[in-house]
Amino acid sequence: MTTRLKIGRLGGQGDGIAWTERGQTYVPFALPGETVTAAVEGERGTLMALIDRSPLRVEPRCRHFGVCGGCVLQHLEPAAYGQWKRDKVVQALKSRGIEVPVDDLVACAPESRRRAAFTARHTERGVLLGYNEAQSNSLIDVEECPILLPEIVAALPELRKLASIVAMSGSPFRLLVTATASGLDIAASDQGTLSDEARHAAGRYVLKAGFARLSVDGEIVVESRKPMVMAGEMAIEPPPGGFLQAVAAAEDAMAALVVPHLAKGKKVADLFAGAGAFALRLARHAEVHAVEADEAALGALDRAFRFATGLKRVTTEKRDLFRRPLTFKELNAFGGVVFDPPRAGAEDQAKQLARSDVPKLAAVSCNPLTLARDLKILIDGGYLLQRVVPIDQFLWSAHVEAVALLDKPKKRR
Repeated sequence: MTTRLKIGRLGGQGDGIAWTERGQTYVPFALPGETVTAAVEGERGTLMALIDRSPLRVEPRCRHFGVCGGCVLQHLEPAAYGQWKRDKVVQALKSRGIEVPVDDLVACAPESRRRAAFTARHTERGVLLGYNEAQSNSLIDVEECPILLPEIVAALPELRKLASIVAMSGSPFRLLVTATASGLDIAASDQGTLSDEARHAAGRYVLKAGFARLSVDGEIVVESRKPMVMAGEMAIEPPPGGFLQAVAAAEDAMAALVVPHLAKGKKVADLFAGAGAFALRLARHAEVHAVEADEAALGALDRAFRFATGLKRVTTEKRDLFRRPLTFKELNAFGGVVFDPPRAGAEDQAKQLARSDVPKLAAVSCNPLTLARDLKILIDGGYLLQRVVPIDQFLWSAHVEAVALLDKPKKRR
């Protein structure tokens, strides 16, 4: 049914929201203040036409916008977009009764993302390589992507050819591409078991195309050069398909907040440490104990530490912090702690931190809702929330990162 709607506000996922007699209707790509016609089914509407256009509407950067499911807000003016992302953090904190000044959003530049998770599929018309359509499993064969570093976009034809070599079925599979200092690092997964012929052909093509490394389901097929990324001045060789902050400038912005806040501690802990984005930077100032469940990531961190110079001691511990968080007694050995958990947050670890006497905490999160929950636990445990900084890392998406800095006053004797 086609309906005329007045858009009142933006929802948490970037959809325009209109109020009707039936309740809220969510209209992707519509902006507050606009009058639109939309084909409505249930709670969702498909934008058909703009009747009254918002002055905040701008021309999208990408020809695929509106079909590709990767970006939701390329059409929103930058200042309003930044305010919307900041407000996501503000509202999440308010939902837990936390009133604290929140900084302006640290912006993310176009053409800065160093990592792309492409979907690929072999079809009768050739290999499709790109992203899924919004609200669909249909695959968009992308020809451009203005969020990615230009070297990834320039390599799309070669990546499509490589995908055709490793595709062992017609099922969709993943091609994770990372731009490193030594070339593109490519990790394929779910493509099916490679035949010997395909393995040799893929290896030859990687060398011809000048890629740094190809791994398949975690196993290195060929490595012409070790892929290296920088954590400040320290070089890290990331494990195949391992976690990495998507935008180097966003990682630098997070570290610029975390490191000074914890730098005075003689010994600090990095929880959910990954391959050492914070640990290696912190080791310029303090001894660091890095805790992480991923053994390959810890191995990368340890190698980076051993090849670096001018760092204080870094120790590592393989530990599932969801099942076995550091206890408050263990935490009391540290003068500062940074924790950067997945989207689920770190509820159990936050409960132990709340009981501890650690004087300085830095919480890093990709989910404002779980961050607010964990901060509430820490505040109830006596911590003072000093600063919250939202950081844009996934440009034009609904995702926003944040760094929160906390202190615990010393107990009076």
